[in-house]
Amino acid sequence: MQITAKLIQVLPVQSGVGRNGEWKKQDVIVETDGQYPKKICISIWGDKASEAVLQVGNILDISFDVESREYNGRWYTDVKAWKVDIAMPAGSEPMGAPDYLQQAPPPPAPVDFTQDDADDLPF
Repeated sequence: MQITAKLIQVLPVQSGVGRNGEWKKQDVIVETDGQYPKKICISIWGDKASEAVLQVGNILDISFDVESREYNGRWYTDVKAWKVDIAMPAGSEPMGAPDYLQQAPPPPAPVDFTQDDADDLPF
């Protein structure tokens, strides 16, 4: 799956040692655009994204997988990024803005019914 969203928060790096060696995980919070924006926590494992990419305000193209697992009768869902790229750096003006950044067209002008003829009624 893929999403384009604005990076709004970078959480602290988590690391540890498992049976397969050392691991590192970076969680980020992104926000989608639209009438009802959604915030999504995405985990980036290993070195999939550099510090230059993970700057608050950047618009990111994120390729990810969604995975759920059961533990003690409860289900947990992870959103794991496998590729993170900058779609647009923070503070830059879009040349050809992606669809999610373009404004919706203005609503059509209201119809004026005051000048309709009363003779065209079917009854």
